[in-house]
Amino acid sequence: METQALISLLGEGTVQTLIMTLVGTLVSYLIGLPVGVSLIVTGPNGIKPAAVYNKIMGFIVNVIRSMPFLILMIAFMPYIRKIIGTGIGTWATTAALILAAWPFVARMVEQSLMEVDPGVVEAAQAMGASNMQIIRKVLLLEARPSLLNGAAVATITILGYSAMAGILGGGGLGDIAIRFGHYRFQPDVMWITIIVLVILVQIMQEIGVRLAAKLDNRIN
Repeated sequence: METQALISLLGEGTVQTLIMTLVGTLVSYLIGLPVGVSLIVTGPNGIKPAAVYNKIMGFIVNVIRSMPFLILMIAFMPYIRKIIGTGIGTWATTAALILAAWPFVARMVEQSLMEVDPGVVEAAQAMGASNMQIIRKVLLLEARPSLLNGAAVATITILGYSAMAGILGGGGLGDIAIRFGHYRFQPDVMWITIIVLVILVQIMQEIGVRLAAKLDNRIN
C-alpha cells in the first residue's frame, strides 16, 4: 500500500475509533454513573436501603457484564439495526459499545464509592445533609480521584472493544487491522495499527492519571 493511502486510511480509522470510544464512554457514564450510585445508596449499608431494587439492578448489571462483547454485539445487532438503520459501521458499533460498557461502568463507580470513609457520610448525616447532598458533596467528591482512574480504565476497555468490533465490520482501526493486516496479508499495516492503538491507550491513561492526581484531596 502506498504511504499516502496508508496515512489517509489510518487517519480515517483513528477518527472513527476515537468517535466510538469517546461517545461510547460518555453515554456509558451517563447511564452507568447513576446506576452505580444507586447500587451504593440502596445497598444494605447505604443511605437509603432498597433491597428489591438493589438485587434486581445488580442482577441486570451482572448478566450483561458476563456476556463477552463480540457475542453480545452479534446477539443485539438485529435490534440495533432496527433502531439506527444499520448493523455495521461506526454508529452501530458505538451502540453496541454502550450496551456492553454501561454495566462495567456501573460496577466501577460502585467500587469507587465503596472506598469512601463511612465516617464522612455519618458526619454529613449528623449535620443534617440530605441524601442528594451526601451523594453530590460527599460520595462523589471524596471518590473523585478513584472515579477518574476508573474512567481512564473504562475508556481504554471501550477502546479495546471497538478494536475487537473490527472483525464484524465495525470500522475504525480494528477493521483496518482485520481487512488489510489479516485478510490481505499485509502485516506491516497490522503492526502500524497496533502501534497507533498503543499510543492512544498511553495518552488516555496518562490523562486519567494526571487528572486523578490533580484532583486528589488527599494530596492537595
